[in-house]
Amino acid sequence: MPRDSVQVLGHLARPPEDAWQILRDFCAPWHPWIATMTEERGPAGARIRAFTVAGDPALYREQQTYLSDSDRVLGYTHVQGIRDCESYDARITVSAAEGGGCHVHWTAQLRAPAARLQPICDGTRAVFEAGIAALATAALPGDVADPAPEPVEPKFETLILDDLPRLALTVATPTEGSGRDDDRLCLFLHGIGGGRSNWQDQLAAAGRRMRAAALDLRGYGDSSLGARQSSVDDYCADILRVAERLGARRLVLVGLSYGSWIATSFAMRHPQMLAGLVLSGGCTGMSEAGPEEREAFRVSREVPLNAGQVPADFAPAVVRVLAGPSASEQTRQRLLDSMAAIPAASYRDALICFTHPLERFDFARLTMPVLLMTGAHDRLAPPQEIRGIAGRIWDTAPRPDVRFEVIPDAGHVCNLEQPEIYNRHLTDLLERLA
Repeated sequence: MPRDSVQVLGHLARPPEDAWQILRDFCAPWHPWIATMTEERGPAGARIRAFTVAGDPALYREQQTYLSDSDRVLGYTHVQGIRDCESYDARITVSAAEGGGCHVHWTAQLRAPAARLQPICDGTRAVFEAGIAALATAALPGDVADPAPEPVEPKFETLILDDLPRLALTVATPTEGSGRDDDRLCLFLHGIGGGRSNWQDQLAAAGRRMRAAALDLRGYGDSSLGARQSSVDDYCADILRVAERLGARRLVLVGLSYGSWIATSFAMRHPQMLAGLVLSGGCTGMSEAGPEEREAFRVSREVPLNAGQVPADFAPAVVRVLAGPSASEQTRQRLLDSMAAIPAASYRDALICFTHPLERFDFARLTMPVLLMTGAHDRLAPPQEIRGIAGRIWDTAPRPDVRFEVIPDAGHVCNLEQPEIYNRHLTDLLERLA
């Protein structure tokens, strides 16, 4: 099938944040050719706009495939309406211009029969040019109505699964509303230097909207190690145990660093179980590193253990790497406490597991909405690296629904350093899934 592309670049005198404020609302009828616009939800919660164009009886549908407020990027794909169009994937980027104002770069990749390809390209170019021209004077969105009051605080309880290995969770259940009877579970997975207490702020926010739980990974906190060296398959089995015990048929997995790698590994094995995937401070772990790099990582971190130290001994040095430059003393203390509480055997077990990945991830298996976040000052999972992974998922997933955000003024454990910003992105996803 023949392919072609359309690119239109425009310059606006208005600030980039103003243009982006208009563009980012995927279902707003700001384009001058729109006659009617309705917002819909896809089967997995994706945002779909159904619209008509003045003088055209056809109904068009487009699905949002990518969003990044941090980078001011919006992506979408054609679902219905363009006759004989095999595929149509578009992207809008807003960037600051050196001399003031902003640039708007609107592109599309198209595939259609030869006889239809040029007319579709010509129509697309006209749409883009008219849209950019309209952005020069389009009104900013009006004042948002006062948000609905937050649901009441969820009920918290500690749950211990006594089968070996023992697993400990903190469970948050909505005290009112449909979330009480929901068969979904939002499950939080901490990093290699953390514990379930690191998710306290997120557990409260998520638990107001659906059942949520924070898990101590095996060997951490009140959970025990297994009888043999842990593998990522063991962690995935633990997630299945938790889901079965809590009666959850669908999961939203939220991971940080090591927990993100485990969550993505679970998504490779059980994509049909996931309603959403939230990956913070990492994704691929050591899955794309060569044997020498993995071994060097493991050996360097086992040096203090082999010298007889425990995580409490080297926790201050680790916190200096994890924390952002503006992290509060309270945040640093929380990081220090969680790192110091890890038994040496558990830390070694996690290191060996992390450096022996079982596969390179196939992002085509990610059929659920994916939210990726990382701290602006994250040294272990810098924004450029995670941005690249978000782009790969966008390019590879069969019908992508990807969001990428940089958490400002935060280091590696961005959920602890900037909980309000982190929770806003997280609850945006949870509310959309509802």
